Amino acid sequence: MKRIENTLTIALLGIVLGVLGTLVGQKIMGPKRTFDGDYNRWRKLNLILQEVQKNYVDTIDMKAMTDAAVTAALAKLDPHSVYLPPVELTESETELAGNFEGIGIQFNVPNDTAIVLSVIPGGPSEKAGLNQGDRIIRVNDRTIAGTRTPQDSMVRLMKGPSGSKVKITVSRDGTLIPFDITRDKIPVHCIDAAFMLDDVTGYVKLSKFTRTTYKEFREASEKLLSQGMKRMIFDLRGNTGGYFDQALQLSNEFLSKGEKIVYMEGLHRPRQDFDADGRGRLKDIGLSVLIDESSASSSEIFSGAIQDNDRGVVVGRRSFGKGLVQEPMNFTDGSGIRLTVSRFYTPSGRCIQKPYADDYAYDIYERYAHGEMTSADSMKVDTTAVFYTMKGRRVYGGGGIIPDVFVPLDTTKATKFYINCNKKATQMRFASAMFDKYRSQLAGINDFKTLERWMDEVLLERQFLDFASSKDALKPSAEEWEASKIYMIPQLKALVGRYSKLDEEAFYRFYIPVDDALQQALVHSSTVD
Repeated sequence: MKRIENTLTIALLGIVLGVLGTLVGQKIMGPKRTFDGDYNRWRKLNLILQEVQKNYVDTIDMKAMTDAAVTAALAKLDPHSVYLPPVELTESETELAGNFEGIGIQFNVPNDTAIVLSVIPGGPSEKAGLNQGDRIIRVNDRTIAGTRTPQDSMVRLMKGPSGSKVKITVSRDGTLIPFDITRDKIPVHCIDAAFMLDDVTGYVKLSKFTRTTYKEFREASEKLLSQGMKRMIFDLRGNTGGYFDQALQLSNEFLSKGEKIVYMEGLHRPRQDFDADGRGRLKDIGLSVLIDESSASSSEIFSGAIQDNDRGVVVGRRSFGKGLVQEPMNFTDGSGIRLTVSRFYTPSGRCIQKPYADDYAYDIYERYAHGEMTSADSMKVDTTAVFYTMKGRRVYGGGGIIPDVFVPLDTTKATKFYINCNKKATQMRFASAMFDKYRSQLAGINDFKTLERWMDEVLLERQFLDFASSKDALKPSAEEWEASKIYMIPQLKALVGRYSKLDEEAFYRFYIPVDDALQQALVHSSTVD
């Protein structure tokens, strides 16, 4: 442990000492010494560490210097080889584990106050008595309502080890109520929604690849098969990836025996191929995969395997382009590094990883600036890196998965009224107000058709315009509202629908009419010729 730390410590300090030595070399007292700085054995780094420990003028915070040195050293490699301090490592692993330890609620913050969106059944909050719609005022002795407390800080305050206690004070119908809650393990679901779009088409939205992804996906697909699914639209938009083995298992569900899923290779890692075993249950189901610029890693492994095997049609925009194999190394202090050891390649040989350009961190902004989000002709394609699918179709390298069907970002709906509403979170605050007003009615709705009728009965459009005018002084012209409402009414229904028993299913169902990528997936064949 100490040897590893000593080896990586003070990379930054070495640079600083070198600069200082140049500036004040004439002032240095004592005999000049020469050291053997053998880079191949990291000798220079170790010698600098030893000299600093023995001779530096002040007391050194070795922990802080070690962390800084490791961070700087890994930054010279690639954008995804990183050092994670204990807190960040724990959060990273918790996010993908499929569960976390906390109080078991989902909340949003529409107006500087956390509002309970849902209470996880069987969780600590439900047992304690928290209800949907409660406003969280304090966590222990800290007031978080109206104090501009960041949402991630709220989460950290409520999370904690299983068995520990936390006091949550909420406002319910104007009355402050304190709850003493004992934290416990809370399941985190990665399937946001799974339902039938029509008699034969199922829709599955996957938010991340966690430890429970394959299990959840099997349960969701079995439910849809029992309802007559012959074709699936698998939504990986915004899915930044996760566990590699889960991507393999999901790909295996759709591919025939011997078909390649992915391979990995690195300087110190020989090529390793992963093929389907033919035991998947969805080999005969039609498939469309939705991706966008935020689909990364495991999402790209899956969509690349489907595309290269001509198994389905990929719809949307070019994916992120993260195809690196990270190997973990954890230390006894709770920290760790994630070191890139290989790259992922699709079955045709395309490297998923995009180049490490100087503007790597701002690549998504560059796509907006260069028009890639709105025009297929502006898409960055390396036409010199040509590959072929199993049926001989051309596909191109350059990083990321280029969709078979490009769907541009629709900017025509961004009217001035819509933009101003977004700035003030008017839609979210309106949804919360609607829940307060119709709490008992919404809580009793568990059927989508009933929910649709209810939205019409309460005159949702008129109530929203009155709310925007009275609360935010926002009033669109007749022409502006005609242009805005095509998108905003489904959005409002989706946000209000979340407060019903249908939860996320209502949210995605209401968005379908204005979801251009999904509409394209419905009209295109599930295979590409």
